[in-house]
Amino acid sequence: MDHTEKNGKLLEVKDLHVSFFTPAGEVKAVGGISYDLNYGEVMGIVGESGSGKSVEAYSIIGLLQSPGKVIGGSITFEGEDVLAKSKEEMIAFRGSKVAMIFQNPMTCLNPVYTIGNQLIEALKAHDKGVSKEAAAKRAMEMLELVGINNVEKRMKQYPHELSGGMRQRVMIAMGLICHPQLLIADEPTTALDVTIQAQILELMKDLQKKTHMGIIFITHNLGVVAEICDKVSVMYAGKMVEQGPVDDIFYQPGHPYTMGLLRSMPRVDAESYERLIPIEGTPVDMLNPPEGCPFAPRCEHAMKICLQKMPPYVELGNQHRSACWLRVQEQLEREKGEKKEVDGRE
Repeated sequence: MDHTEKNGKLLEVKDLHVSFFTPAGEVKAVGGISYDLNYGEVMGIVGESGSGKSVEAYSIIGLLQSPGKVIGGSITFEGEDVLAKSKEEMIAFRGSKVAMIFQNPMTCLNPVYTIGNQLIEALKAHDKGVSKEAAAKRAMEMLELVGINNVEKRMKQYPHELSGGMRQRVMIAMGLICHPQLLIADEPTTALDVTIQAQILELMKDLQKKTHMGIIFITHNLGVVAEICDKVSVMYAGKMVEQGPVDDIFYQPGHPYTMGLLRSMPRVDAESYERLIPIEGTPVDMLNPPEGCPFAPRCEHAMKICLQKMPPYVELGNQHRSACWLRVQEQLEREKGEKKEVDGRE
């Protein structure tokens, strides 16, 4: 296994736009998102269902289905333009450079093939020169690495003979068998109970340290984000409304949507009984998204400008930025105060 540590940017997404062209009209699923992921970094993408998290991930790995289409922006992986790759190049790219773990392993594993068969096939698809014996040996090593015991027996079993947690471990083994540099995990713990969820998260943290791969962890569970991620991007209605280091997002959130997500999450460290506060209203219609901030119709702090114009990003700290007119207002007031101070000195 390659343990070489690299520095710098592994993945760069710039102004990505993805739309679905349906008979009812254009659904703007992703509307101009940008972020970087460095080698060995874990980034969480958080947001409620329909915010564009999975669509953005499918665009990176080239699994976007028709009528979905990338209509603008760029995706650069290790300096290479991903969107310019041909179909054959994308097949080689998937698995060898980037892999994905899906939400429900039962729909991703073939019920009529054994676990061993599917792991060997995944490896041989990207490494044509490997013999069946060597592939079987590597498959057993990967199963051991993800914490599955009695691997020889497991190799001969079918997916339905394994528990949900075991199947998810098999999916992780399948994703990592070609040693990718980027792993995209699309809500991999949602279908599991909390005990197995904790084990899977611990496993992913250990594997990330051993292999030094980058991970994009897609979830709507902020507890999971706190456990595994270095930085977080918060998505709402196809836009990144806030980005920053995990501690800043949790302790100094800058966007009302992020604050709403945190308020609606139960806390084990609460000193007294606290009622959870849901985010009022419903998500926007992506066929007719609002002109301004997409969260404005549900925001308790919404101003007139919020409904008319999308706010720019405001830097709130080191690599922490938020797209909110409240933060723009605060910044202008701060700058005005600093100018008064300078003028007073003069």
